[in-house]
Amino acid sequence: MSDDRMISAIARIERALSRLEALQAPNMALEQLQEKYAQLRSETGQVLSELDGLIEHLKEEHHG
Repeated sequence: MSDDRMISAIARIERALSRLEALQAPNMALEQLQEKYAQLRSETGQVLSELDGLIEHLKEEHHG
């Protein structure tokens, strides 16, 4: 994953978090909030996995 893709993914996560924080939870249906949470959790997991891969790749290059 390129640095630009990682930065873009992290920016999407930050925007999603900002939107969730800005929401008035009582005004939003619980189901919609759960869906947004699941999506954010999935995206976060994907980005963390890609970051782990990048770190491992950098370690291999450094030690190789």
